Order: sequence, then structure tokens, then C-alpha cells
Amino acid sequence: MAKKAMIERELKRQKLVEKYAAKRVALKEIANDEKKPMEERFKARLKLAKLPRNSSATRLHNRCQLTGRPHAYYRKLKLSRIALRDLGSQGQIPGLVKSSW
Repeated sequence: MAKKAMIERELKRQKLVEKYAAKRVALKEIANDEKKPMEERFKARLKLAKLPRNSSATRLHNRCQLTGRPHAYYRKLKLSRIALRDLGSQGQIPGLVKSSW
């Protein structure tokens, strides 16, 4: 199980990303538009830099929904390999059979 603080930190980042997503997209469009004057593009870059760093989507890290484990994460299931194996052994995941020989 991951530390509670790490899980909470990731949730906080997720909220910030959702809050500033539209603003970031608008500023990036202005900053990358070659037709706009250089001064306006530069101002958009400065405004983008003033936004919180944790509001960037690249700061997010995938974590298991059950345990919070950051490694060995399956995107489709949103679970780590350990949680997947436990749920599979218990028969909680339809169509998944843990092999043994």
C-alpha cells in the first residue's frame, strides 16, 4: 500500500490539471500561433509560466485504484499487477483465470 500522502498528492494534481486545462490550451494556442505578433505570443508564454506547475498534465502519474502502487500499472484496468493477481485469484474479475501447474 502506498503512503496516504502520495495518493492525496496525486489526487490534488489531478484536480489542478482539470481546473486549468482549458486555460492552458487557450494560452498554448496563442503562444504557438505564428500569425500573432511576437509580443502577444511572449505574453501568453509568461502567463503560461505563471500557472501552477502541478496543473500540467505531464506531472500526473498513474496509480493503482486499490493500493496506490505506481509501478506495474495496467491502464485498461487501472490496477497494479499485484492487485490484479489478488482479484483474479478471488474470482472477482470475469474472464481472468490465474494459471497454476
